[in-house]
Amino acid sequence: MSLPASSRRPAVGRRTVLGAAAATAPAVLGLSARASATPSARKPRALPGGGDLGPNVLVFDPSTPGIQAKLDEVFKQQESAQFGTGRYALLFKPGAYNGLNAQLGFYTSIAGLGLSPDDTTINGDVTVDAGWFNGNATQNFWRSAENLALVPANGTNRWAVAQAAPFRRMHVRGGLNLSPTGYGWASGGYIADSRIDGQVGPYSQQQWYTRDSAIGSWLNGVWNMVFSGVEGAPAQSFPNPPYTTLDTTPVSREKPFLYVSGTSEFRVFLPAKRTNARGVTWGNGTPRGTSLPLSRFYVAKPGVSAATLNQALAQGLHLLLTPGIYHLDRPILVDRANTVVLGLGYATLVPDNGVTALRVADVDGVRLAGLLIDAGPVDSPTLLEVGPRGASRDHSANPTTVQDVFVRIGGAGAGKATTSMVINSRHTIVDHTWVWRADHGTGVGWDTNRADYGVVVNGDDVLCTGLFVEHFNKYDVQWNGQRGRTIFFQNEKAYDAPNQAAIQNGPVKGYAAYKVGDDVTAHEGWGLGSYCYYNVDPTIVQHNGFAAPNRPGVRFHDVLVVSLGGNGQYEHVINETGAPTSGTSTVPSTVVSYP
Repeated sequence: MSLPASSRRPAVGRRTVLGAAAATAPAVLGLSARASATPSARKPRALPGGGDLGPNVLVFDPSTPGIQAKLDEVFKQQESAQFGTGRYALLFKPGAYNGLNAQLGFYTSIAGLGLSPDDTTINGDVTVDAGWFNGNATQNFWRSAENLALVPANGTNRWAVAQAAPFRRMHVRGGLNLSPTGYGWASGGYIADSRIDGQVGPYSQQQWYTRDSAIGSWLNGVWNMVFSGVEGAPAQSFPNPPYTTLDTTPVSREKPFLYVSGTSEFRVFLPAKRTNARGVTWGNGTPRGTSLPLSRFYVAKPGVSAATLNQALAQGLHLLLTPGIYHLDRPILVDRANTVVLGLGYATLVPDNGVTALRVADVDGVRLAGLLIDAGPVDSPTLLEVGPRGASRDHSANPTTVQDVFVRIGGAGAGKATTSMVINSRHTIVDHTWVWRADHGTGVGWDTNRADYGVVVNGDDVLCTGLFVEHFNKYDVQWNGQRGRTIFFQNEKAYDAPNQAAIQNGPVKGYAAYKVGDDVTAHEGWGLGSYCYYNVDPTIVQHNGFAAPNRPGVRFHDVLVVSLGGNGQYEHVINETGAPTSGTSTVPSTVVSYP
């Protein structure tokens, strides 16, 4: 099928500043007044597990009156609140719901509360469109749909999203349209553990990753469509059509999710690890995994201190962070194996005084999921650390997973971080992340929201599935560990480099988007793309998008670079291989196999 003429990103695109949506965050929260007044000799009172989920978690059942009105109220507030402070989780108990259209705005998650998506059926739609931004979907970030069955009103559900908008564990009894009304620009996205009975139509979507799912068919592709473990996926054909297709996913473990046991008991289900995974985890009896009662979680509300969160962890509780913004004056420390830290409704961690927001010890089976980490105004050396430096334990039987954990530097206000995410623990699985140095919003500028490195991987045997990292001042991804693997990578180099000298890397023109360390002897990547849009100085030249040791054990498949409208150019795709991008034509330069 021929593509719409609007299948390329616009000149304004995601760079448009939405200053009116910016909001001032509340003040730093340290120890609570009670805790700070407690004599040091007295142990703090034990924290209770369980409790209510707070005012921004809305729980519906089929008999709840006025559901559509409530959905519309939340959407009206969140539709264009790109950098606002509102956070919402919309949860539906098992049953059938008729005639609903749940439109999702920013920081809004919708989910069913059954063990299977088919336990909760919406005869209607869960919709993301781009009317708020004149039909441009490239800024439809930070929203999610999980664990629901949909019977779309007109046969096809619309999910026109960009980064940080996962579609997980969904059953669409019809088709799925990934483009906005009018087929405007779109830049997503991610699907996992989902079944779409009909056709998936990406139309104007520039790139997309689908993992461990089943689809009726797939319509087209623009630059980079990647599939692993997907029943019904199109055959491998990169670059024309641009399909990268792996029969299975090497290792995967689905995201933890909240569900209701009986009529009212909340529990958290922890899906089991799969190797060489293919297709959905549900649909044939009870899914594999274990579950925890809510009483094993400290149910956190915005305003709680980091000291209290750490006290809960030290007691042996897991963390459930309800929707809202959590200001931290010290790191959250996860030291116990198999700890779960689960956020609802885009719970957001802000380190206000240059600390690391969250640190994980070198232990088995930690699950981090559903969080946004927002850099604070004082430079943090790191924002998220999985394992300490030098971590070396074997976690292959029970890896740590980082899922739908997103990082932002600037945009909502001043923010700085030298390195966003550091993975030191072996065998960690990073399954869908967007690590973003903001290119629009408030507190944005080459040195204003300085952030040199996006993701640094030092641990061996790390797997990334769905890696989105954009706009860092130096390397977006720097991979030093052995035997690393990435399935799908999406990147844009920083738009706002003032000149060639600002990005010069010694004798090399620019820092690669994805750099494999010189000492690495084994590494592999599939379906990786880097784009440049140097809008401050369009004469900037980037030597390559990807840099790696030239040795047999370091292999790349289906790699591309794109110059958006000729604003900057790439000389090569990977190392000295691949043709330069051509003038002002937004046409990818591709390498099918390297070396």
